[in-house]
Amino acid sequence: MSADYTSEGSVAVITLNNPPVNGLGLETRTAAVAAIRRAEADATIKAIVITGAGKAFSGGADIREFNSPKALTEPTLHTLIRVVEDCAKPVVAAIHSVCMGGGLELALGCNYRVALPGALIALPEVKLGLLPGAGGTQRMPRMVGLDMALNMVVSGAPVVSEKLAGTALFDKVFPAGTDLLGAAVAFAEAKADIRPLPKVRERSVDYPDHAAFLEAARASVKAMAGPFPAPLECVETVAASVTMPFEQGLAFERERFLHLMQTPESKAQRHAFMAERAASKVPDVPGDTPVRSIASAAVIGAGTMGGGIAMNFANAGIAVTILETQQDALDKGLGTIRKNYENTVKKGKLSADQGEQRMALIKGTLDYADIAQADIVVEAVFEDMGVKETVFKQLDAVMKPGAILASNTSTLDLDRIAAFTRRPQDVIGLHFFSPANVMKLLEIVRGKQTGKDVLASALALSKKIKKTGVVSGVCDGFIGNRMLEQYLRQAYFLLDEGALPAQVDAAIEQFGFAMGPFRMSDLAGNDVGWYIRKRRAIESPQIAYSKSADLLCEQGRFGQKTGAGWYDYQAGERKAYPSALVDAMIVQHSQDLGLERRAIGDAEIVERLVYALVNEGAKILEEGIAMRASDIDIVYLTGYGFPLHRGGPMFYAESVGLPTVLEAIRGYAGGRHGEAWKPAPLLERRAAEGKGFGG
Repeated sequence: MSADYTSEGSVAVITLNNPPVNGLGLETRTAAVAAIRRAEADATIKAIVITGAGKAFSGGADIREFNSPKALTEPTLHTLIRVVEDCAKPVVAAIHSVCMGGGLELALGCNYRVALPGALIALPEVKLGLLPGAGGTQRMPRMVGLDMALNMVVSGAPVVSEKLAGTALFDKVFPAGTDLLGAAVAFAEAKADIRPLPKVRERSVDYPDHAAFLEAARASVKAMAGPFPAPLECVETVAASVTMPFEQGLAFERERFLHLMQTPESKAQRHAFMAERAASKVPDVPGDTPVRSIASAAVIGAGTMGGGIAMNFANAGIAVTILETQQDALDKGLGTIRKNYENTVKKGKLSADQGEQRMALIKGTLDYADIAQADIVVEAVFEDMGVKETVFKQLDAVMKPGAILASNTSTLDLDRIAAFTRRPQDVIGLHFFSPANVMKLLEIVRGKQTGKDVLASALALSKKIKKTGVVSGVCDGFIGNRMLEQYLRQAYFLLDEGALPAQVDAAIEQFGFAMGPFRMSDLAGNDVGWYIRKRRAIESPQIAYSKSADLLCEQGRFGQKTGAGWYDYQAGERKAYPSALVDAMIVQHSQDLGLERRAIGDAEIVERLVYALVNEGAKILEEGIAMRASDIDIVYLTGYGFPLHRGGPMFYAESVGLPTVLEAIRGYAGGRHGEAWKPAPLLERRAAEGKGFGG
């Protein structure tokens, strides 16, 4: 059973027990309904307390039932709540730690609610493209008021229980340290004989001039919702709590919930939610694999990337030492870190004391001996194999046994790097994304000899420093940059054929990307790609590239840092201004190639850029570089600005239909630079079988 039944005198105690967060799956719902009915039938029981085992009251729906018929199998959450609400004996929800989504809706179905301080209270369904579907939009306004309920439902953000103590939601918020169960049982005993039993549904929402308030809410939510339909639907369903009778509002909520379930945006958001959780699971590395303690860290290199990586450790309370070869470079790096923290303090995101505490965890050195005892060292030096070799041989010589040796390489062969040491089992890739203290993605590169405990430790570390870790195998560029190369190849070919940077960027940004390829390149630095292309020209001379990006770099237009790239930039601004000089260079290059420029539609731009990602992603998946298609989606959602409402490149391809994608790719394979469009065998097979990338 996943709901335990005990009794304390005349009070029945029903404990939701479905780790890790007491999700309200079918088994738990069934057991809870049976327990309520058992208590109701027992003449010795006068009242009931519902609580949660472990670290939560209830986190809501059981995510393991998402997109499963079980979610709609009786007893549904609606049925469970109705059984609680219709119970002839008082039911008290004893809330602690986490009470979210369906868990909060269950609590709202109880007659009374008591809580400990610090419990996180939320209706977060909007983050999955949904709205609370079991009465949350109708009952919550009746308890906390229309404005607070609307804010909670539209944002999905948690509120700590003590901040809601002054509302009708909680009958009592006990002092910290109180024995919650004992206090809840005593509270239930005191309410055992009080009739009639209070029901949330029987309360009304009193808000003067609610029509004006709701109209203003619609306008502000519409402005921030972007392509997502759920926030506006949340407004309309919460509005029903004041404009409709309870049962009618409940029916309206259910109708809009079922509508949102079928929207592509919600399907994409639910896919991303599940994909992020799946990414941390490695089939041959069990959850109980021992991990190495990481209490201290070191970073090699005090540049932008090294400084950002160091901040991640300090933000997690891990002492970190940054090593540089020159004092001025070290001073500059530490100065940049301090400035970043000062800016965060100015924005009110950290207190001055917190900023100083984090800064105090970061030290600098010019001596490898000072980092020898660190539990992990992350190399963040120039992307050159010779430079990496020098660093890793030095690390091998000085680092203590058992230290994890990590490289921040974005493209280079990690197995070659590991071979520079006598301990390849301790070497792993930790590819951070710039700015490293902000970007969520961490590509964890597993070498042929990387120890399972080292991989497990890296995954645990990613959570501790609040990153989404995705495991990749070893290949040139790993998952993200290998796919990006094909995306950029197509962007550059489009310039040769008739497009200009501003049109390409506008088209893909309209599709939903945070930034188009040319604005992105200017931000990252065009010289980075130039260096990689030079290496590619030596290692793979048979691969064709447009020369337009090289021509740009030959003019010293490296992007924002030089004030000129694909676009022009003005001092102190990040705004990209189309460059007449660059546009003329592109047109001239087409003439030099003997190409007649043509009008290229936005649909073709989007298709070529996105399908280039998909095709390369299918190759990466078949080669085992990525463990699952959803891992590829998470890399692109969290590291490359792929639009969340599209679900990632692989999910998007499945939503379009793999046969449709394959047909387009075959069409491009018959044109100029067709070799760039050789269909991935996995894509061909899955399209023929009518399957997705999941098999």
